[in-house]
Amino acid sequence: MDFEEGDPVTDSSKGAGEYGASSIKVLEGAEAVRKRPAMYIGSTGAAGLHHLVYEVVDNSIDEAMAGYATKVSVRIGEDGSVTVIDDGRGIPVNFHEDQGMSALEVVMTKLHAGGKFDNSSYKVSGGLHGVGISVVNALSEWLEVEVSREGKLHRQTYARGEPTSSLEVIGTVDSSGTKVVYKPDSAIFETVDHQYDVVAKRLRELAYLNAGIRILLEDARADRKDEFFFPDGLRSFVVNINENKDPLYEDIVYFEKKVDVGTAPQTYEVSLEIALQHNGGYSSDQIYSYANNIHTPHGGTHLSGFRSALTRTLNKYIKDRGMIKGNDSLPDGRDYLEGLAAVISVKLPNPQFEGQTKEKLGNTEIEGIVASMVNEALGIYLEEHPPIARTMVQKAIDASRAREAARKARDLTRRKGLLSSGSLPGKLADCRSRDRDETELFIVEGDSAGGSAKQGRDSRIQAVLPIKGKILNVEKTRFDKMLKHEEIQTIITALGTGIGSEEFDISKLRYARVIIMTDADVDGSHIRTLLLTFFFRQMPELAENGFIYIAQPPLYRVKWRKDEKYIQNEGELEDVLLGLATSSTQLQVSSDRRVIEGEAIGSLLNDIRELGRHERRLSRQGLDVRQWVREEWSNSGALPVFRVVAANQESGTLHFTREGKYRDFLADQTSKLGHEPRIGRLDSNGVPIQPEPEPRVDEAETAGGESPTSGEDVVPRCDLFVREFLGVDEVNRLLASIEERGFDLASLYPPEQDGMDEVVPVFDFSGDGEDIAARALAVLKVDSSEIPLDDLSSLLPKTLEAMKSKVSMTRFKGLGEMNPDQLWETTMDPTTRKMQRVTIEDQVGADNIFTIMMGPNVEPRRNFIEKHALEARSLDV
Repeated sequence: MDFEEGDPVTDSSKGAGEYGASSIKVLEGAEAVRKRPAMYIGSTGAAGLHHLVYEVVDNSIDEAMAGYATKVSVRIGEDGSVTVIDDGRGIPVNFHEDQGMSALEVVMTKLHAGGKFDNSSYKVSGGLHGVGISVVNALSEWLEVEVSREGKLHRQTYARGEPTSSLEVIGTVDSSGTKVVYKPDSAIFETVDHQYDVVAKRLRELAYLNAGIRILLEDARADRKDEFFFPDGLRSFVVNINENKDPLYEDIVYFEKKVDVGTAPQTYEVSLEIALQHNGGYSSDQIYSYANNIHTPHGGTHLSGFRSALTRTLNKYIKDRGMIKGNDSLPDGRDYLEGLAAVISVKLPNPQFEGQTKEKLGNTEIEGIVASMVNEALGIYLEEHPPIARTMVQKAIDASRAREAARKARDLTRRKGLLSSGSLPGKLADCRSRDRDETELFIVEGDSAGGSAKQGRDSRIQAVLPIKGKILNVEKTRFDKMLKHEEIQTIITALGTGIGSEEFDISKLRYARVIIMTDADVDGSHIRTLLLTFFFRQMPELAENGFIYIAQPPLYRVKWRKDEKYIQNEGELEDVLLGLATSSTQLQVSSDRRVIEGEAIGSLLNDIRELGRHERRLSRQGLDVRQWVREEWSNSGALPVFRVVAANQESGTLHFTREGKYRDFLADQTSKLGHEPRIGRLDSNGVPIQPEPEPRVDEAETAGGESPTSGEDVVPRCDLFVREFLGVDEVNRLLASIEERGFDLASLYPPEQDGMDEVVPVFDFSGDGEDIAARALAVLKVDSSEIPLDDLSSLLPKTLEAMKSKVSMTRFKGLGEMNPDQLWETTMDPTTRKMQRVTIEDQVGADNIFTIMMGPNVEPRRNFIEKHALEARSLDV
């Protein structure tokens, strides 16, 4: 609860200014949360918005950890709502004597209420210390909860944390579980736009950490849907980390242990799960630690215990077998981490985290417990797997030798003054200010652009460092060789942080912003990628703490009459041209001679452009929008949401344009089959995807009545195969909007356009303008020009083409083409420029991308490019 004080006054003050007991305001429940939301979810930005999703999902995961749930579904709705469904026990709904309301309402409205405060309901749990679901309720515009429990379906609704209905029974069920639907309150949050990739990363993580639970994620706003299911749990996580790397041995080292801690009757259970595997790389940042499913990026006592036990156990193995020869010394802890991909997951009843964001585990007793468990389990594993043990220790011995070589190389360069921050590189044009918080360093491609940047900058706060050519690809290079590269030496010296685990000190960074500024061509993109690879591999703390930026130099300069505008990309160019078209074009429709102009033509153009974007997304899902509109729209008036193929192929391919019709069909199938139909998936080509074999459950019987033999996996037989098309509601809206303007949709998708980049006119241009207009669908008028349009699909490209001819456009191929004033105005002026801040939200994903694109193996890179080639846009080659 919060206490708010009035203005302090003297005791003799009277009236409105009096400060007494009545001045103390007590805030409870939803009111307290809405008054100070950041106290409960960290922020009201994107991070806080996504935290709401995690809090609801965490409750479902707690059910899974307790052994009562196997499936969690998360859906992001088109209206920004979020739906979370699980098949757990369901939140209790019986009357709570102490609170005088249902247990469900207690959980949904009271802070620190739930089943997590004694160890009988949940031995371990994640979440915000029991305030999670009530906080979500308080910060939602509305929330609806349905509970399936003891054969009844219960429902209750809320608005901004307060009940808007009583708990009611709305049906009967033969299953159990909880469904929560909520819409974040836009009055609280800075943004209510959920980012699919951010949510997917967390859900994938939870599926790895809880082997066997199936998590489904769907985004109704776009064509995205994923299923996360990893029966091998942490083993699969390590396989993912080492994807596209070169594992040094095939086996994933895995062990799981549970111990009782304390003395009776005050004992509690600590569960430890570890999976690891070495690869041939040099990175030491591939260890991921978790406590009660919560990622601890700064480690803590569980990680410290693992590291110390790993070093102690492997060093003992080396000494016992006399594997150190000559002048070599025993590897230290850093050497055993090189090329090690590992996941550590500890679960305990009362975790103590350092800081509100839970980034570090602080339970002091856990370090010794984890160390003891790892010593025992790893020692046994090494004895039982000698080849893997020898590979592990040899990797560490090689790392130790390389570290010593790097130390000698660093000492040599230091003696020469090449890495000393006291001797700045000659090519660096430093700034005058010594206040780090206001300074920034531009790393610029080439001497030409560097010269313009030096002349155009604000020399008080802006430093410029030109680099020559492409720097070394550190993904393929050992540390000692990297230190000999001149351009990298220059960057290290300019930044002042030092390099390597022994010397890097982020507090010595000389600038608050390190800005990469390269050309907008292929070479510039390559140099930018090489620099990002260097920072990610050698100075990841700079990106993790938000010090790295990418400058956004313009691609175009557009002049229109007396106005001038710099354009960043092709999409922004279209926005500008269509904005100009709103005030300078007219569309005269031939059929009724009506004229569309101003905001009306601008709206029509934008709808057509949006329609094209959605059409391409649906095409990737396997739905041909053009064909459907030509052949089915007149009958259905909508695009299909579901495509269904029966396993016996009796009814061919069915399409359902309404979810209700699809549900009715499923109910009919249930009646015919005598059970709910087992549903598989169709791929984008309409081909059934056969389900993966699932482990046989004892006493299970196949649909044919035969029992599988012991140990045999069962392939579940599907009755129906279904493809759901995501994002069709928006396309339906756009198509209906175009129809409401009086256009036949056939004019939007003429047959002649199929497979062609441009529309070929089918009318004769001979004769006078009136004949042309009579034969055309419409005439586009731009100033004094008239452009006949045979169909509506040509309106957008013809408008853009016409507007390009009316403006003066300059396309910049490189930074060197801009004079110092232009470079300052467009790219360097802090008051007007645009920059992208580099952050690392998905460490594993980023690691894999750098490995694929910058690593030595060609095949993964080729596969990645082939897979994603169609997604690339605006390539400047």
